[in-house]
Amino acid sequence: MRSVIAIALVFGSVVLGAAKSNTNLTGEYARDFAALKQLSLAIAKAMPVERWDFRPHSESMNFGMLTSRIATTNYQFCAALKDSDSPRVNTANDRDSIIKLLSGSFDYCSGVIGHLSEDQLAATHNTPDGQLTGREALLAMYLHVAHQAARLNSLFATIGSGRLDI
Repeated sequence: MRSVIAIALVFGSVVLGAAKSNTNLTGEYARDFAALKQLSLAIAKAMPVERWDFRPHSESMNFGMLTSRIATTNYQFCAALKDSDSPRVNTANDRDSIIKLLSGSFDYCSGVIGHLSEDQLAATHNTPDGQLTGREALLAMYLHVAHQAARLNSLFATIGSGRLDI
């Protein structure tokens, strides 16, 4: 949990600092996103396959649904940064397919984030959170991933496996 919060705070300060600078910081964005990928995939892979349907109560998403949500939202935000439609991806229902979907979403976003121009960072995009500049969209996406990864880690801890701290 501490690592998720630390990543979000560091990234938030980079995004806000970049708003005051003309420097293109996409390399830093990509590096921070790689850390979120590592954490999210580690938690997904560590969850026992028989517990992927675990949910703390009947109204919440189960572990697999939450993992899929991270992937779907990654695709949506990154496509928005390119001002394009989200890529069509196969629906994932089992652990291995969901992990592949999650990994693919991080790979897709890494390709987008690593090539954002200053103009794209300053432009307004139609994101899952509404009309946001590129920098705001990156911040919203990173916070979403960090929050959802923390939720995954909490579910993992709830089944008695402890928390992962990467």
